[in-house]
Amino acid sequence: MVQLLIPACAKLADNTQKILDLLKQEPTLRHTDTTMVQASLRKITSTSFEVVFAGAFSAGKSMLINALLGRELLYSAEGHATGTECRIAYAESPDRERVVLTFLSEKEIKNLVEALCQELGIPGGVNLHSDDSLERLQLEAKEIIRQAGGENQSEKAKRANALQLLIKGYLANRERIQPESNSIFAMDKLNFSSLQEAANYARRGVNSSVLKKIEYYCHDPMLEDGNVIIDTPGIDAPVKEDTQITFRKIEDPDVSAVVCVLKSASAGELTAPETELLEKTKANPNIRDRVFYVFNRVDETWYNTQLRQRLERLINSDFRNLPRVYTTSGLLGFYGKLVQNTSYHDRFGLDSVFAESVKGEGGKEETPQFVYAFLNYCANSGKLPSSFRVDVRSYETGNENYVRILQEWGTPLLQQLIWDSGIEQFREAVIRYLREEKRPLLFINLADDLQPLCIALQKHCLEQYQGVTSQPQEAETMKSQELGKIGQQLQSIGLAYSKHLQEELNKAVASELNTSYEKDYRALQAAMVARLDELLANFSVADVHRRAQASHPRNSTVPVMGILVEAFYYLANELEVVLVEYSRRVVANFFDQLIDAVQKQDYYKEIYRLLGNDGGIEAELRQLQQRVEIAIENEAKTECDRYVRERPEIYTATVWQLRSVLQQSCRSFDFDSMIEAEPAIKQLLKMDFEQKVGDTIKRTYRQTINQTLNDHILKHAQEYPHQILNYYDRARSYLEQTLDKEVQEKLEANRKLQQEILAKVDTYNAAVSGINACLQALQLDRKQLPLISLDEFESTETSTGGEE
Repeated sequence: MVQLLIPACAKLADNTQKILDLLKQEPTLRHTDTTMVQASLRKITSTSFEVVFAGAFSAGKSMLINALLGRELLYSAEGHATGTECRIAYAESPDRERVVLTFLSEKEIKNLVEALCQELGIPGGVNLHSDDSLERLQLEAKEIIRQAGGENQSEKAKRANALQLLIKGYLANRERIQPESNSIFAMDKLNFSSLQEAANYARRGVNSSVLKKIEYYCHDPMLEDGNVIIDTPGIDAPVKEDTQITFRKIEDPDVSAVVCVLKSASAGELTAPETELLEKTKANPNIRDRVFYVFNRVDETWYNTQLRQRLERLINSDFRNLPRVYTTSGLLGFYGKLVQNTSYHDRFGLDSVFAESVKGEGGKEETPQFVYAFLNYCANSGKLPSSFRVDVRSYETGNENYVRILQEWGTPLLQQLIWDSGIEQFREAVIRYLREEKRPLLFINLADDLQPLCIALQKHCLEQYQGVTSQPQEAETMKSQELGKIGQQLQSIGLAYSKHLQEELNKAVASELNTSYEKDYRALQAAMVARLDELLANFSVADVHRRAQASHPRNSTVPVMGILVEAFYYLANELEVVLVEYSRRVVANFFDQLIDAVQKQDYYKEIYRLLGNDGGIEAELRQLQQRVEIAIENEAKTECDRYVRERPEIYTATVWQLRSVLQQSCRSFDFDSMIEAEPAIKQLLKMDFEQKVGDTIKRTYRQTINQTLNDHILKHAQEYPHQILNYYDRARSYLEQTLDKEVQEKLEANRKLQQEILAKVDTYNAAVSGINACLQALQLDRKQLPLISLDEFESTETSTGGEE
């Protein structure tokens, strides 16, 4: 923890939180993004600093970690295709070194086997409980390796070898593997007496292939201060879930740094999974620039000019401006250091370090991978200075050449090999970063993240205080100032009121959906349609006949055309009643909502403060409502009066039907002939009036209402800013009676606000001083955060005449 390492930083978290709390208290600052500050603080106060090694399978992640620790802990064979996550943390003393192993479940192993079989094209199902099934899969994998000429001769052969290891590992550890859950064993439960013994067990491909997680606790100075090294599955794993283990880890907020181990030296370019890895690393704000880019297996470029040029172009273009870019050969560097501790007596490690890989079938001795790489370095790399005249003889075996060359050239040759591998440069850079640079850089990140927040707070507090101290500090002065503002305030109220009326009007006439005005007009439309349907459904020739006859009492006979005329008058007048009623509702509801909206505005409260009333706003709006209702009623009557006149179409599209109706009704002078024509008359009226009503409610009448509202309200809105200025004398008289109390309240509020600002400044300065003391203890004086100087406030007070 920080407080244990640096006493001056004991309250760093509290001081940082005080600054964030001050931001939250200010409405204009509370939405400031503070995630970076919180992430930086979390890294500083965390008990662990996780360094994740990520890359493709066979990129050399495990080898690089082994090189950093100077011991062979992790399995590093090519093609090892399990999703094992290795975690290496600090052990307080050598006798507390230990290993904790977590095994895969049967279900997870089956998924891995099925994925590898699918990739290798091996048919048939997978049954882990059938020895015959497992033996068949092993034979298939062995044949693939034989056809490739060896387990390292192709990617397919490497996968086949991984399948073999996975099956062997399952068979060798079956008693430790549960069907669904993951078994966890401390090394003493597995009868291991030392970390190295447990590590040797875990490092064997047969065992590591069935391990889900390995936790090492090593006594190494590099791991002090909470440093944790994490090795992850390859980002190009055949099982998607294994790939996601790594990517989820890269996106985890607990990750502090990432070592991206890239295969570009051997592949010539970045692969798609590697590009995704770099993108996810950049996207995690908790990682920031704490990234090491390692192009491993660089020795392959020593023997291939095209590969070397492509790697140089990639580094110079995509990685030119990035810190911490390294090229390494983990194989040569790591084993070169191990071989330094061997001698001719164990054949420079062939009988110790490489003992297992030297053993071949039938007693035949194999040549370890490192020996091949070593001899290639000596003969073909062009790296050795001219002082080394190393002779690789074709008539000697690889192992014989290896032993002879080291016997002749020994330590100087190994030192040159290690230097050329780049491992020492990478190892020194990592150790220097973790032990010397890490913590100061974490504090620099926090200071950089806090800087803009502190500047914003500093500026805000100063502006607030200047605003308070610029106000009059005496009652009479403040009264005089308030009275002097009356004209300007009345003008502002008038303009605000005018603008608000226009905004409310615009919301209504713009036909915005789901507004009350829109709903009211839709109710009008529905009422007109419903009333027309009702009138047509209940239409009676008999009723119309009686009405026409009553208009002419001297005559007992009614002309057929008189029936039609009376019907037109009747429908038009009945629809007028509906249109007038609902138009009044539309207007009344609009003004009710308008007055309600006005009364909620700040300018309305302000006019009450100045006059003790609303200056007649509500009364004028009600008078305006009456005028609008009268105008709209006249418009509605005019609209329906036009319904009396039949549409021209009645004489074109339906001329034959009309003639038939008239002829049928004229055959006699009695009433019965007209009753027989009732259906035809109804149809005629329906066709005519549906079009008229449709035009009204869908095309013309909405615009009529809108324009009427526009004409009346806009005129009122334009006149009121001038009208309100007539209230000046009344406002001055009223304020002179009420201002004493208001001024005293305002003076007290100013004094209280001034004290609150000074209290914020004290809190801020105390917090920043604490953080600055922490930065000074780390010799980061250049990153000091700004204090708020009280001298600035004093100069502000002097310029405004001081306090009362």
